[in-house]
Amino acid sequence: MQEFLTATLSFPAVLFSAALVVVIAFWLLVLVGAADHHSFDADLDADLAGIGGVPVTVSVSVMVAVSWFSALTGSVLLHRSGTAGTARAVLAFGVLAGALLIAWAVARLLVHHFRRFFPDQPPPSRQDFLGRVCTIRTGSVGTDFGQAEVAAADGSTAIVQVRQLQPGDTEFAAGSAGLLYGYDDAGEFFWVSPYDRALDPGPPHRTV
Repeated sequence: MQEFLTATLSFPAVLFSAALVVVIAFWLLVLVGAADHHSFDADLDADLAGIGGVPVTVSVSVMVAVSWFSALTGSVLLHRSGTAGTARAVLAFGVLAGALLIAWAVARLLVHHFRRFFPDQPPPSRQDFLGRVCTIRTGSVGTDFGQAEVAAADGSTAIVQVRQLQPGDTEFAAGSAGLLYGYDDAGEFFWVSPYDRALDPGPPHRTV
């Protein structure tokens, strides 16, 4: 037990021991619903390291766990070898490099086998709202003003800017229904036309 603790708290295993504590704490938060395992997907690109295709948190967690175990094993062997001085320091850095290399290889192998269980999802886009029925939230809709509420595919709602091409033909009122049929990238608003809710077949399915 003493040998295990000594190896855990010595270089290089101590570096991965701290990282492992962070990983365990993160997954405990995910377990209780206080965090999302997709939290860092938008911030990091694991494809550059060949471990993309699964949530970044999964790839990093595997690498940290394997790195810790590899470094711990190397540290135990290093302690048992009795090497000291400069040679010990050189070997310790060798253990660090080896642990990182093994972790990357194992993570890449696992990702290759489990990538199919994490199908790619296209990022959400304003184009997803096209063809949806919205509810007007302003007293009127013109060529330069108007807002509406529209439901996304996941059930959440969003307030979007809407405009009517020919407001003189049909007057919108708060609470009336409209159909989002076009999007203006420059103005960042949707073109809307009157719509009868009785004809609404439901939200269109998002294709992958």
